[in-house]
Amino acid sequence: MKGNEITFFFVAGETSGDLHGSRLIREIKRLYPASRFVGHGGDRMKAEGMEVVEHINNLAIMGFTEVIRRLPYMLRVMKTTVEKLKQYQPDRLILIDYPGFNLRLARKAGDLGIPITYFILPQVWAWKEKRVSVLREYVDQALCIFPFEQAWFEKRGVRADFVGHPFVEQTVTGNTDPFYERHGLKRQAPVLVLLPGSRQQEIDRHWSIFLETADRLKRQVPDLQVVVGRAPAVDLNPLPDYVKMEEREIQTAMMAGTAALVASGTATLEAAVLDLPMVVCYRLSAPTWWLARRMAKVPYASMVNLIVGRRVVPEYLQSDMTPGNLAGAVLPLLTNTTERKTMLSGFEEVRRTLGLPGVYERAANAILSETQR
Repeated sequence: MKGNEITFFFVAGETSGDLHGSRLIREIKRLYPASRFVGHGGDRMKAEGMEVVEHINNLAIMGFTEVIRRLPYMLRVMKTTVEKLKQYQPDRLILIDYPGFNLRLARKAGDLGIPITYFILPQVWAWKEKRVSVLREYVDQALCIFPFEQAWFEKRGVRADFVGHPFVEQTVTGNTDPFYERHGLKRQAPVLVLLPGSRQQEIDRHWSIFLETADRLKRQVPDLQVVVGRAPAVDLNPLPDYVKMEEREIQTAMMAGTAALVASGTATLEAAVLDLPMVVCYRLSAPTWWLARRMAKVPYASMVNLIVGRRVVPEYLQSDMTPGNLAGAVLPLLTNTTERKTMLSGFEEVRRTLGLPGVYERAANAILSETQR
């Protein structure tokens, strides 16, 4: 700490981390204006005043084969990050999700004597439980976003605090009229929202299946309207004329949707919070899938199902992710069926477990309190 100024070094490696990081920065600034922010992130964190060292567009990778291919680059990023930590001597390093990189960085930063906060903890309760030893040894502040995590981590020697899930800040109310008008959508016809993923490698595996699924549903429901949420820096090609693309207001698209087809990930929980019935799917590369099946310790891929401990939303993974399976599962969600009503009831149960609004404020207060000790 130089004078009254506190320097925070953030590391977020994905689109969702950029969003959560930006909101956390905003709250820290509000509570302690004499804060300085530097690190890895995206446009949202930059807009909040963070000096970006490495952009998330270069960092977002997933899967065994992709990690191996880009290993030399990631090693260079790690080396640069350690050099920057030595240069800036931050008062606290704040890690957001992104465990493959951040857990390795935690070791190096811990050896440099830099205090570490981990916000949105690695899901080591699902697989790679051995990683918890890194959190126990090097991370002095762990902020949980799922209600069951605090007890799980503390049982394993990690001091953890449940601050609530960021999605409780969202609301299902709002005016979607401008969204309908901008895309030329009709209120009386169903809207299918496609959320194929936020990384190009996910798009490459998913997009053709999503499109064929939408084609099948269009043949069965001629007035079906289709909207795809496009994450930054991904290419959706081809894009049929009947598919409307939304880049800026994806949450509004989810609020306006009747049902959704969603790649497993953060978006599944967001859809549940926004009361959007969904079918979850995902495909990995063959080597990564082989590893995942042998290392996973949980019965479901979707966080929605994991939170309530039962199958609330259907999941179609790997070879089961076919247009026929997906279209058959989505179809009953487009009208007021028993399947739709049961799923929405499950979503209510999910929301009750996620805590109260004020997540970023609680996290910021906890971080500042720990930093100013």
